[in-house]
Amino acid sequence: MAERLEELSVGRVVPSVLTLMGLCSGITAIKFAIDAQWNAAVLAIIFAMVFDMLDGRAARFLGADTRFGAQLDSLADLVSFGVAPGVLVYMWSLSRMGAAGWVAALIFCTCSAIRLARFNVQSVRDEGSSEHNPYFTGLPTPAAAGLLILPLLLSFQFGRAQFNEPLVSGAMIAISASLMVSRLPTPSIKYMTPGRQYRLLVWGFVGLIAASLITWPWATMIVGMAIYLATIPVGILMYRREQARARAA
Repeated sequence: MAERLEELSVGRVVPSVLTLMGLCSGITAIKFAIDAQWNAAVLAIIFAMVFDMLDGRAARFLGADTRFGAQLDSLADLVSFGVAPGVLVYMWSLSRMGAAGWVAALIFCTCSAIRLARFNVQSVRDEGSSEHNPYFTGLPTPAAAGLLILPLLLSFQFGRAQFNEPLVSGAMIAISASLMVSRLPTPSIKYMTPGRQYRLLVWGFVGLIAASLITWPWATMIVGMAIYLATIPVGILMYRREQARARAA
């Protein structure tokens, strides 16, 4: 009985609850996409990203990292950042291409599944990102989802029909899907913990971002995505330098 109560403790339940909330956000995004409520669908995916960040941090803070939680997180990510963005972009733009548009959406979903399966295998083998190697292999699925919905964000911000062109969405699928299944090292914020002297500054920056999201949501998301994409080539260079130093040592 004591062991069962320990398994049901708040510390163990909270991360899984956050993961399930992210999953529900992803499923809700699909519902909004079917109803052609594009703004709401994008916001639901953004909420799923927030829950995805929170569940991992909660698990590490509460000491509740488990294999069950890791598998549940991957299943939720497949729905929220693989299926939901694919369906959304298909309903918004790619449907005008007919069967070719649906195939493009399937390619994105398939590459998301491959990316997550590889991550699970690497985690079991202890080859994933760590404090000593804070890099992922390939683009994480939340970032790929953000890249895929970038044309929607641009259309919301600037109101131009050009972003709704199927060729634009197809190009974004080609780029994001290729990056997901690639072997490129991408920086992980999972182990980026600021020192005590910088925590007040970091919290102030987080508050500034939150205020910007409320005031200028689409512009803030666009800038944030652009900054993240800019870190990828920088991360690759840093990774190669670290590998070169390790071989020299």
